[in-house]
Amino acid sequence: MGQHRNNMKKDRETRGEWEPTWSSRAAEEAEAVAAIPCSGHGRVYLDGLILKGHEPVCECNPCYGGSDCSKLLSDCAANAAGGDPYFMEPFWMRHAASSAILVSGWHRMGYSYSDKSYISQLLVEYIKKLHAIVGNAITKGKYIVFGSGSTQLLNAAVYALSPNSSMSPAKVVATAPYYPVYRTQTQFFNSRDFSYEGETSSWKNKTDKNSIFIEFVTSPNNPDGKLTKEVLEGPNVKSIYDRAYYWPHFTAIPSPADDDLMIFTISKLTGHAGSRFGWAIVKDEAVYEKMLTYMDMNTMGVSREAQLRALKLLDVALEGDGKEIFQFAYSTMRDRWIRLKEIISKTKRFSLQKISSQYCTFFKRGRDASPAYAWLMCERQQDKNCYEILEAAGINGREGSLYSADNRYVRLSLIRSQDDFEILINKLKILVSKE
Repeated sequence: MGQHRNNMKKDRETRGEWEPTWSSRAAEEAEAVAAIPCSGHGRVYLDGLILKGHEPVCECNPCYGGSDCSKLLSDCAANAAGGDPYFMEPFWMRHAASSAILVSGWHRMGYSYSDKSYISQLLVEYIKKLHAIVGNAITKGKYIVFGSGSTQLLNAAVYALSPNSSMSPAKVVATAPYYPVYRTQTQFFNSRDFSYEGETSSWKNKTDKNSIFIEFVTSPNNPDGKLTKEVLEGPNVKSIYDRAYYWPHFTAIPSPADDDLMIFTISKLTGHAGSRFGWAIVKDEAVYEKMLTYMDMNTMGVSREAQLRALKLLDVALEGDGKEIFQFAYSTMRDRWIRLKEIISKTKRFSLQKISSQYCTFFKRGRDASPAYAWLMCERQQDKNCYEILEAAGINGREGSLYSADNRYVRLSLIRSQDDFEILINKLKILVSKE
């Protein structure tokens, strides 16, 4: 490793380039780590290398092992359960120089920015610019709140929309199939101001002036990728729109969303789930202020390093008005969906959700389906637990009951690494061929 640094230094001196001082070691460590190939089936990260006496170690993708990740493990199940968006990794490797960032040891050590807030106003402006270029959300005249991923913002929104404790608790509902965190998070916090009250179907035409309803709406939906709208109506119904997947690589953008409260996350935009950064676009100032209070009491805002990284990533994403990143991501997801559909079309035992092609205002043309997840159904009467059927075939998904749906359904993640996807495809081919 030391020899590699010396060679890099000599190269710079030969070219007569500016010589960095305190940053050189950190930059060389990052370059050295990135240069280790791990046979193309894993990565080396900086975590251990920055400590003295530690050597870089390959972290292998699922189903690969060995010191350099070159060994394909037999009898290994396909990981189609997790939502880690590794499908974006090749894009960022192509943009290694423009997306890299080096942080000094004294970077923003204080609690707040110079304006005494926990929110980078420059990042706010970049978020607004991004939505204007993509055309997926209206931000004019609205407020923006940052959170540690969309997860933190979901409960901040519920808190902000709930009445004070002198009234009856707000009823939190969602339409199946829905993202299970809506239910589990609401129940976990066990607040006197709100409670989880099941599916919207149980409350349709039953809303009254004595109860506040908070409806979660995921559009595109997780797990089936469909564009959805709120079900309940009435002056006491408030909606939280989870727009995590409302980007051109997962769905057509028919028009900019203009909901009263919308939540987005960088994890499904750039793929950086580990950075834990999300934002809410809020119409009502009082709701915005309550969400800020929640963030103040909870974590005093989002890590300054996370905001800095998000700013750098959005700067790259906005190059060429976003055409490169969204074309790469859309092509990847579309191709995966086409390959999956081709396999499933050869059997009557399984079926996939139906998503029609639609005109997209960002691409300015019709676009084919490219959902983040496959919502697979076991069609045979005797296959009552589709998760177990797939598990026996070496495929790990997520059972339908997690999404308050029938267990004849399984969610299969299509956004993981190419290795994960290829293993999934191969397992499905074997399963279908046995029919």
